[in-house]
Amino acid sequence: MEMRRSDRSVITSSLISADYLPWNQPKRELLRPPHKFRPESAKFENRTTHQDDYTMKGLVITESCKPPAKPKLYNIPLEDLTNYKMSYVPHPVEKRYVKEPAKFIPCDIPFENLTTHKESYRGLLGEPAKSTKPPARCPVQDVPFSTSTEFQDKFQAWPTPQIPAKAPVAYVPPEEKMDLLTTMQTHYRYLKGSPAHACRPVPSMKKSGCFESSTTTKDDYKQWAAALTKPVKPVPHLTLPAEPLDCQTTTKICYVPHPPITTKNYKPPWLGLRRNIPVEGQTTYSISFTPKEMGRCPASYTEPPGYIFEEVDAMGHRIYRSLSQTGSRQGSCLSINDAEKAGQKELELSA
Repeated sequence: MEMRRSDRSVITSSLISADYLPWNQPKRELLRPPHKFRPESAKFENRTTHQDDYTMKGLVITESCKPPAKPKLYNIPLEDLTNYKMSYVPHPVEKRYVKEPAKFIPCDIPFENLTTHKESYRGLLGEPAKSTKPPARCPVQDVPFSTSTEFQDKFQAWPTPQIPAKAPVAYVPPEEKMDLLTTMQTHYRYLKGSPAHACRPVPSMKKSGCFESSTTTKDDYKQWAAALTKPVKPVPHLTLPAEPLDCQTTTKICYVPHPPITTKNYKPPWLGLRRNIPVEGQTTYSISFTPKEMGRCPASYTEPPGYIFEEVDAMGHRIYRSLSQTGSRQGSCLSINDAEKAGQKELELSA
């Protein structure tokens, strides 16, 4: 016989209650603090600091400041005449010139369908390109596995030709001695004289035994004797005037309307179409310009005209002294042929 489910649950509960018996232990007391709070018997006011300090104010009754509707000061209609309407003169519009389209005439020559590229660049006949692909190799079954790959078989290294080595050129030192002078050192030298002195004032130094912590800012900008200002507090309550507002402004009281003044038109009258007057070919430059004679640089002469050799300074410069006006005029008559015979040499002048 099979045991029912209810019988099995009864037997299991009886076995558990027999094995697990309750212990006879006293109940432990709680570790919370004693409850000593006792509410007050008086009634709670429910008042806050904000309610005590800020009393509720009623609505402020305001009066309407809207000005009353007054009739217009004058009923004169506005004139719609303007300076443009009075002074404008309508001009007749010229008839627009319409160009007649040219009649299309088809071309009698047949179209060749030949372009400049086809005519100038012809295809040249030549040998067809050869394939550089290596021949396919059939795998051999009896050959053992080789370490070469398909990349190594198909892409072989190209034979590079050996570059012949050139013999170095023997260095031949120059026979002439190098002067080591540049164009700057040759043409631009320091003039005779002393260098310029700085115009900066000498600062006045304070010499004293002990260190002074005062600076220019402390000496020039002293501390102001400022008094403590009281804070500006607003008026606690709004005080309204007892008299009613008259609703009058300075413009309403002082403004006097004036009739519009018609201004005079100073526009010049139209003189018609402009005539084809040719422009004068004379300018201020062409009238006042006087050509001057092109003079020759005195440094190109071996002995410059109008100057007398004086001395040679420590830097190697040849110093010349100018003659008087009469002497300079007589000396400036030197011909070009005489100067070419004397030679073309650069000369530095120090004035």
